[in-house]
Amino acid sequence: MQNQQILITFPTTPEEMDALRAAAPGAEFFFIPQKQVSREDVLRADIILGAPPLKFLRENDHLALLALSRAGSADVCEPGVLSEHTVLTNATGAYGIIISEWMIGMLLNIYNHFALYRAQQMQGRWQKQSLPRHSIYGARVLIVGAGNIGSEFAKRAKAMGAVTVGVRRSAAPGGVEFDEMHTNADLDALLPTADIVALSVPGTQETAHLLGRERLFCIKEGAVLLNVGRGSAVDTDALYDALRENHLLAAALDVTDPEPLPAEHPLWTLDNAYITPHISGGLDSPISRRIAFEICLENLRAYYGDGKYRNLVDRKTGYRRLNG
Repeated sequence: MQNQQILITFPTTPEEMDALRAAAPGAEFFFIPQKQVSREDVLRADIILGAPPLKFLRENDHLALLALSRAGSADVCEPGVLSEHTVLTNATGAYGIIISEWMIGMLLNIYNHFALYRAQQMQGRWQKQSLPRHSIYGARVLIVGAGNIGSEFAKRAKAMGAVTVGVRRSAAPGGVEFDEMHTNADLDALLPTADIVALSVPGTQETAHLLGRERLFCIKEGAVLLNVGRGSAVDTDALYDALRENHLLAAALDVTDPEPLPAEHPLWTLDNAYITPHISGGLDSPISRRIAFEICLENLRAYYGDGKYRNLVDRKTGYRRLNG
């Protein structure tokens, strides 16, 4: 394993660079910002820590380890992206804190009409609006995707007095942050009971249009939809109708389908749609960057050591292995 080429595509401090070099003695490191990574950089790498362009990964047939600095890994699992011998890990666990705070912030914004009053402020208007306000306290929160992000959101919602209901693929029990735990088979029965529906699922064939037109209109009238997973989990045109007809109180979306959402799409024009450009999680958050780095460093040490990787990805599902 001497003289291996290791590409790092995320920001690192001098201390972190030293820790990486200590984990891989004899290796040659290249610290190149993600947006500056070239085809040649990817092709020469034996190990990559970060999130390199997929189009270049397809050409590297000798990559031994790809330790993603992001949680999403379904796209990397598509046929032809990685060779069969490449070890693939992701950064599940790095983004749940910051993304769940985005979710709580959006709920508070929607329930208290902060955007409206902010707009009035810009106009110099002191005017109370006769609009109903809602509370997270006592709300029934349905969290579809009970992994790291869903669990962190459940912790915060429950701390604010909500009833938290999780939905996951397996029948494994949830943590104390969930009052109830169900499988995907129960989704249709649960949607009409929820005041808040939060999606934090990856983009796979299994989750494509998980909330189609029928399910969107089965959600309790006046509920709020949050989506921080992948835009493909929701039928965008059906969501537009559900919001325009006020079946849903509001939707807060950090992801859309397509993404970016075209400027001419009518979803932009709705007062009850709150859209951000996939910014709820990312390495611009110091705590997320620190955790992502620690996971990548741990997996680099595993490659040169005992082979006990953290967050090994199941190539067939695109999910982190539950025992990985």
